[in-house]
Amino acid sequence: MDNKKTVFNPYLVLALGVTGISFSALLARMTAAPPAIIAFWRLVFTCLLLSPLALRDRLEFKTVSRRDFLLSLLSGLFLCLHFVFWFASLPRTTVSSATLLVNIHPLVVVTVGWLGKEKVRLQALPWAGVALAGIALLGASGLRVAGALTGNILAAAGGLMIAGYYLMGRLVRPRVSIGIYSFLVYSSSALLLLAVNLAANNPFFGYRATDWLVFAALAAVPTICGHTLINWSLKYLPAGVISVSALGEPVIATILAIPLLSEIPGSLQLAGGLLVVLGIAIFQIKSRK
Repeated sequence: MDNKKTVFNPYLVLALGVTGISFSALLARMTAAPPAIIAFWRLVFTCLLLSPLALRDRLEFKTVSRRDFLLSLLSGLFLCLHFVFWFASLPRTTVSSATLLVNIHPLVVVTVGWLGKEKVRLQALPWAGVALAGIALLGASGLRVAGALTGNILAAAGGLMIAGYYLMGRLVRPRVSIGIYSFLVYSSSALLLLAVNLAANNPFFGYRATDWLVFAALAAVPTICGHTLINWSLKYLPAGVISVSALGEPVIATILAIPLLSEIPGSLQLAGGLLVVLGIAIFQIKSRK
């Protein structure tokens, strides 16, 4: 699924990836394990699931340039920090607020694109603003929750890290296959999280059976069916388009939180969700050349 001329629609694959990552906050709320442990086992299970693909393309490891290898490791560092910050934010704030603030990354990614070679078309920019305005409305009520300041700050820090993750992926993916790139990023991130957990003296075992199911589900759905599909799209779409489209995550997460966590959105959140969907859809249309 990673040929130069793909038969798959990158926008459709991107939409599936955004849907996949939208399950992350909900699943993470179902375990009381330390945030760094959740992220560690999530990536360990992901690497196990990806190992057949990496073994199939193992000869390609020799052709990866030193620059692409180091950029992949840097991407893994950004992903590691994103997971640590974001998972730490979830017990301290609402799902809508966490997904709101972790999605500030388009401000960084689109700005870097303008400074580089991936300038978003001018007629598309206002619609990115509409989507961001919708994000602000979506999380407005959550931002007023008492005692949520720490969680909101951690979620915003996670958003800055995911911006670096997308930018690194856009640099590497045109030259490195999805199997090799994903394995390099996820494995390096898992090793960093191993060090984080050892330093924090977090227990690696002794969790309930339901916790292990959550770890596996986080690997299968928001990572394999989420991050990996988004990384695949980075070969064919600008990082700015990827980043703005990912704003659909809090909309989907908020909808899923209604039956699963009994977090009922208010009128502002409903209006914000509509603005996000409208903004993303027209932004993508206006961005296409």
